[in-house]
Amino acid sequence: MNLGNPVMIASGCGGTGRELDGLGVLDAVGAFVTRTITLDSRVGGAAPRVAESPSGLVHAIGLQNPGIDQFLTRELPWLAARKVPTHVSIAGATLGEHVDLARRLGQSPGVSGIEVNLSAPDASVWGLFDAQEPFQAARVVAAVRRDLPRGIAVHAKLAPDLSRVVEAARAVVEAGADAVVLVNAAPALLADGRTGGLSGPAIRPLALRCVHEVHSALTDLPVIGAGGIVETSDAREFLAAGAAAVQIGTALLHDPTTAARIAADLGGETP
Repeated sequence: MNLGNPVMIASGCGGTGRELDGLGVLDAVGAFVTRTITLDSRVGGAAPRVAESPSGLVHAIGLQNPGIDQFLTRELPWLAARKVPTHVSIAGATLGEHVDLARRLGQSPGVSGIEVNLSAPDASVWGLFDAQEPFQAARVVAAVRRDLPRGIAVHAKLAPDLSRVVEAARAVVEAGADAVVLVNAAPALLADGRTGGLSGPAIRPLALRCVHEVHSALTDLPVIGAGGIVETSDAREFLAAGAAAVQIGTALLHDPTTAARIAADLGGETP
């Protein structure tokens, strides 16, 4: 992977990037992953969208985003001017939407990579292409890869499904993914009965196990670990389990400087 250092901002947890400006975060991390962008804008789920849970957060954001047009007009130019290494998270309702997103992003300056969100806990609820089956995940990655310049990395973000995570990782790398991100939020339920995703330290052991399983089976595949990283010691656990890089997400909602602190602590450490 072509990263300045092994710490990244996870999708959906760093706002548009502007929210972190002035905190020394954007210059400190290897890459910023945007919130998930869809072809059309999405207003997201009804409030309340986030609830505290023991050692984690349950959320039902609904992939709120401005759509690709507004993203390319307002958000990406700011990140490009700020020279932030930017990976754009994408999701579509169909294979064709994924292709459209990849084609437009591939023609836009300032995009270092594409992170394909193949594991939204509520894909069917939000009308997205359900790519949690490895075969379907591979179809999406192949479609995205086909229309992107080779210099733009394709990362596949997978679900915390221990029974099939190795199968899914193998399928997406054979389809053209350059790396996998392990893992997305775990399926969960809000107290009012709405479905959502659980993130934070509660899922860290599960995420570590997924990283370990995939790295053990596919030793040459770069793995990006994500899930409940709060302290530098957490990041080191992921690197020891086989991750080549880590993403910081939920912890930023409590302390937006977490990623910068961990990047500084790791210094030149590599797996």
